[in-house]
Amino acid sequence: MVRLFGPLVGLFFAVALLWSFGNGAYTAITEPTHATVESVFHKHPKELELASDGAFGRFDKQQLQRGFKVYQEVCATCHSLKQIAFRDLTALGYSEAEVKAIAKGWATKAQTFNPVTGDRGERDNIASDRIPAVYYAGQGVPPDLSLMTKARHDGGAYVYSLLTGYEEQPAELLKQFPDAKTPDGLHYNPYFANLNLAMPAPLASDGQVTYSDGTKATVDQMAQDVSAFLVWTAEPKLDKRKQTGWAVLGFLLVATVLAYLAKKNVWADKH
Repeated sequence: MVRLFGPLVGLFFAVALLWSFGNGAYTAITEPTHATVESVFHKHPKELELASDGAFGRFDKQQLQRGFKVYQEVCATCHSLKQIAFRDLTALGYSEAEVKAIAKGWATKAQTFNPVTGDRGERDNIASDRIPAVYYAGQGVPPDLSLMTKARHDGGAYVYSLLTGYEEQPAELLKQFPDAKTPDGLHYNPYFANLNLAMPAPLASDGQVTYSDGTKATVDQMAQDVSAFLVWTAEPKLDKRKQTGWAVLGFLLVATVLAYLAKKNVWADKH
């Protein structure tokens, strides 16, 4: 019986698969999908070149410090970096004393809880604390930025494009899609997936921060710097990983040569 019904069952599934494929192809041809406002007006990220790009790239610590300053003074009021502790900032060139001062002066304090009394409170942050989250009652917690450049396609370029991409909704969009007007309270940005997001432009004008190295803080420069910083937060060990990778490749190359020479020596009398 198994031999009798086995081919029939296989034939049934093959016919069902062919019917499904044919029906889908027929529907795609006779009922093509209509263009959506997102498919027409969504833009791919702009080009962004960072010092950390490429196999030989290395982080520019001066740029990372500028990016951290932008995050600290502009972004930190809403977004946390829960994967980054204050002491990790020493990798950017800050001294331990500077890190302690940054942690202590951070606007959002560390939350405390006494399990004996059940009392909650807050204290100054210390170097071992992670950068705290910001919570808005009734609205929740805005997205954490620690891994944002890993979570979004094109990484740093996406962040840079988003920050510099705010604009007025094009008249052509409303002409073609009259029902797609940006709702009140949202902001049009063609680099965002559905074109409208709740966050207003965080970098609204030049000079929002003052760089200690004298770099002019234009909107474009601040966007590049904070994007580079968020690339670092997503992979702080990138430099070491690349160094290790080249060392491994060198070892494998040498090992391959030695293995080939050993093979030639062992089988020399067989040729």
